[in-house]
Amino acid sequence: MDSIKRYLEFVKPYKWKIFLTVFIGVFKFGIPLLMPLIVKYVIDDIVGAEQLSNAEKISELLWLVGGAFLIFLVLRPPIEYYRQYLAQWTGNKILFDIRGKLFDHIQKLSLNFYSRTKTGEIISRVIHDVEQTKNFVMTGLMNIWLDMVTIIIAIAIMLSMNVWLTVVAVALFPLYGFAVKIFYGRLRNLTKDRSQALAQVQGHLHERVQGIPVTRSFALEDYEQGQFDRHNQNFLDRAIEHTSWNAKTFAVMNTITDLAPLLVIAFAGYFAITTDLTVGTIAAFVGYMDRVYSPLRRLISSSTTLVQSIASMDRVYEFIDEEYDIKDKKNAKHLDHIDGTVEFDHVSFKYEQEEETVLNDISLQVKQGETIALVGMSGGGKSTIISLIPRFYDVTSGSIKIDGTDIRDVQARSLRDKIGMVLQDNILFSESIAMNIRMGNPDATDEEVIKAAKAANAHEFVTGLINGYDTLVGERGVKLSGGQKQRIAIARVFLKNPPILILDEATSALDLESESLIQEALEKLASDRTTFIVAHRLSTITHADRIILIENGEVKEQGKHHELMKKQGSYYRLFQVQQLNDEKPEIFKL
Repeated sequence: MDSIKRYLEFVKPYKWKIFLTVFIGVFKFGIPLLMPLIVKYVIDDIVGAEQLSNAEKISELLWLVGGAFLIFLVLRPPIEYYRQYLAQWTGNKILFDIRGKLFDHIQKLSLNFYSRTKTGEIISRVIHDVEQTKNFVMTGLMNIWLDMVTIIIAIAIMLSMNVWLTVVAVALFPLYGFAVKIFYGRLRNLTKDRSQALAQVQGHLHERVQGIPVTRSFALEDYEQGQFDRHNQNFLDRAIEHTSWNAKTFAVMNTITDLAPLLVIAFAGYFAITTDLTVGTIAAFVGYMDRVYSPLRRLISSSTTLVQSIASMDRVYEFIDEEYDIKDKKNAKHLDHIDGTVEFDHVSFKYEQEEETVLNDISLQVKQGETIALVGMSGGGKSTIISLIPRFYDVTSGSIKIDGTDIRDVQARSLRDKIGMVLQDNILFSESIAMNIRMGNPDATDEEVIKAAKAANAHEFVTGLINGYDTLVGERGVKLSGGQKQRIAIARVFLKNPPILILDEATSALDLESESLIQEALEKLASDRTTFIVAHRLSTITHADRIILIENGEVKEQGKHHELMKKQGSYYRLFQVQQLNDEKPEIFKL
């Protein structure tokens, strides 16, 4: 029950709203309890009152019904409205707080977590599982208490009419407790399994929707249908298993519920024959049986709902308990200003403890304003090196220092605020071009956005669009070409104006015209900044102040382009191979 205890922390700020909702609800559920008493009074004290004339009976009946109409028509509707409104407002506000907490948590989780977790599964927990927990508030903290109060009031009224008949009415109550104990423990586990299976379907679906172009291009529709059917079948199996057990639960509960009124009718008939039990009392008792067992049925249904919500609660807290790989120290300093000197001091790194070392004893000193190019074969460790600078991962051993300060001693967000990144595949959000540029500085004016776009050689193509800077780019920028997306990404770094710049394959896989425009923008961007460039095509980094050749996680060579070419080592051979490839005739050109 640890999940419930933790969940109540979100409930605590709204405890008075919940108390008020329950208080109003007592009147909402209490008013209908008058109905069987009205029936009893009409039968015994009006219709059966031999001392009253017909005119007196009709007069008393009209006064009684008039008063009841006043209560049910005038008093009950606003009570019903405010109970529903307060209940829904409180439940939704709690979910609002939880989702806010989860989104904050999502933004702090490491890239390592996202590399092993499907996006759809995360969305399932934030949307579906959180929504399911609302039932704990609505049912567990409100309706259950109201139903219990209703049952207690009804039993109290029944006791005032006939004690032994009341004992018969509640005789089967212990069976409910016994049935709940047997059935609901397993139901919680089955609910959790079903939710996990649904999350897997959502994760698979999200991934495949993004990969539709690949499916189409390789004509994999039949294969992918089979893959989806496998996940869907797993969810169906879990859902049917859950449904089967749930059906057994309700079958037992409803059988007990149906037997109780039969017992009451049998004993009521016996008491009416053998004692002075009135017809009005019997009618009232039959009416109260519904008032007692309807809430009891709801309590049983609520038990199922609560089990499902607690299972979802478990999944929500399982996600919240996912630990951060990158944590600020308690005394971490805020990084207000940096010059841009970066030092790698005997840095080694591995992604997981049981995996092989990716970087081995890297030592580099980078001066302020220097442009460093990292080159080498794929998988050598270039991208890993640059991902350590903004602390997307922390070094396994050694240290990285900026202006002489270990980056683990400063707040990670303030560190990343001083770093701008342009990647090979820059993600744009499905909003306007202006908004995507403003990611570099959300408070920037329109003039500053346009200035940044001009610096990135993006202004011309943006103004050529029908809606200009208000053009929606679609999910991940699908409506823009690769070169256009890169220029928008560069524009937002211009707007950010960071002292340290990281370019990771920023010009790869582009046409010559786009590459030329982007290369020009990048050179302008890199001016007077400490810049790290990861490049596969060596011809694009010959201007760098220093070129670092990385092989198998180690620094093999470093120097200027002409110095490395003179050495005729690994860099020279790599450069020669690329030059030969560039000079090969276009065999497949038509």
